Amino acid sequence: MHHSLHSRSPPINLTISLSRLMYGLVDGNNFYVSCERVFQPRLEGCPVVVLSNNDGAVVSRSAEAKQLGIPMGAPFFKVRELLRRHQGHALSSNYALYGDMSRRVMARLAAHVPGVEVYSIDEAFLDLHGLTTWCGTLDTRVQSIRRDVLACTGIPTCVGVAPTKTLAKVANRLAKKHPELQGILRLDTASRRERALRALPVADVWGIGYQYAGKLATQGIRTAWELSQVSEAWARKHLGGVIGWRLVQELLGQPCHGLLPSEDSTPSRQSISCSRSFGQRLATFDDLWGAVTTYLSRAAEKLRAHGDQAHILTVYISQDRYDTRVQPPYTRSTTLTLPAGPTSNTLQLLAYGRRLLEKLYEPGRLYAKAGVVLDGLEPPCRGQQLDLFSPVSSTVIAPISDDRARKLMHSLDALNRQFGRGTVRPAATVTAAGQPASWQGKAQHKSQAFTTRLEDLMVVD
Repeated sequence: MHHSLHSRSPPINLTISLSRLMYGLVDGNNFYVSCERVFQPRLEGCPVVVLSNNDGAVVSRSAEAKQLGIPMGAPFFKVRELLRRHQGHALSSNYALYGDMSRRVMARLAAHVPGVEVYSIDEAFLDLHGLTTWCGTLDTRVQSIRRDVLACTGIPTCVGVAPTKTLAKVANRLAKKHPELQGILRLDTASRRERALRALPVADVWGIGYQYAGKLATQGIRTAWELSQVSEAWARKHLGGVIGWRLVQELLGQPCHGLLPSEDSTPSRQSISCSRSFGQRLATFDDLWGAVTTYLSRAAEKLRAHGDQAHILTVYISQDRYDTRVQPPYTRSTTLTLPAGPTSNTLQLLAYGRRLLEKLYEPGRLYAKAGVVLDGLEPPCRGQQLDLFSPVSSTVIAPISDDRARKLMHSLDALNRQFGRGTVRPAATVTAAGQPASWQGKAQHKSQAFTTRLEDLMVVD
């Protein structure tokens, strides 16, 4: 793959619809590491990795760390000595910082284009339709957006530009891999698209993944180009029906998926989850319940912040899969469709969550992780469905009117926003004064909350 991606070539006879639409996919380079470097310039030029919850594995790497051969997902204990020898740094995940920096990046993007679809914490699709009419060439406009994001947030980015979202993902991936492209790859002609698709392994196509790529390899399909050449009948049979055929169409330049912008440049979520690995193995129900209560309270807070309610609750607990004494299954989970209808009320969700945990917990086992998932999200409606036969309202929590429940949750969120998260919280999460929670994960290398805590703001002398 060379700079020839941008070179001119004779037209290739392809059945491609040259749509007037144009999408951009913006991705923050090594996003977690980049967020840390904004506030810690000493990290520039050094190998840097950010670790997963509980300081377990590598989840973000600087370019220098990649050059050392440190793979994504590597256990920290296996790369600790390598980092030390090369004067590298390992940092614990600081999700409050990364979330706030993500919001800043998305706000800058929204200031430049008519529509933004936030795809993840570090990725967003842009609506670039019509920008060349008023803003010069597309490359010039996109470079201007990149410079503004870097100047205002400190986050470097790469941008893939193409007539479909799938091709924009392809372009972005290749732009990241090839520095000579200077952060932008535009696939707006048949020849450029063919070169890009021939250079991209099929496993890197959006929606394929490495596991399914192995199955495609047995069919002789190893590149994105080969995938784009399959027939409609083959795609429908082997790629999941109409979804697979739409993927092929998108690779050919025919848009099948439009932009899904949100009014506030935040993701439109289909589910909300919260899970953590414990700093130590937990054996008692009370300790596990404290962890689940913490995670479910946080998930409910996120639910209300997005103005949604949940229909379905899942709770799961996991043992250590690397412990040779533990036999599979390592994780047990249970799911409940809420019998009284959707809710965002923390107290109601905790009542259901305790019942689910009681089904899962087995005395004598040591647990390493727990989590909760809220699914079936929808905006709140007036009134609430009542379940005549559900014992939850009468035996677990006192009945409470919709209006009083909303006011209670509003007051809870307001107090925690004003005085700090966890100021008001369920009693099950309270520990003895000065004692860390038994489920609290390790974060021995965590940086300050540079943007979200007043006492952590940087001070210039």
